[in-house]
Amino acid sequence: MEIRVINPWEWQNERSYVQAVEVKNPEGTLYVSGQTAISADGISSDENMESQIILALKNLEEVITKAGYECKGIVRLNIYTTSTAELWPHFAIIQDWVAKHGIKQATTLLEVKSLFETLKVELEATVVK
Repeated sequence: MEIRVINPWEWQNERSYVQAVEVKNPEGTLYVSGQTAISADGISSDENMESQIILALKNLEEVITKAGYECKGIVRLNIYTTSTAELWPHFAIIQDWVAKHGIKQATTLLEVKSLFETLKVELEATVVK
């Protein structure tokens, strides 16, 4: 597999994403449903944004790993939140997780009116190997 990152500018580097990712000859592609702060028992978190981000990342990583892929293979990460104002103070948690795994992904961040039950953040990924 060959991955090529396209960045016509440099400003996105501080925001922990790339403008485009080209993937040639992947062995497989995994499309991961939005992962949230839901416990293994299926209970939605009613905790704060920071706690929900941490659990959503943990759940995302678990799905990717169980599928036989690696987080470093994420080429697209969409972030949905009910409040960008609540998300921003904790965005470094996502940035640190991305850096830890050496991920270079295209990203879209969207504020939505609501998510399931009491959830505040949802992470949707495309992963290649």
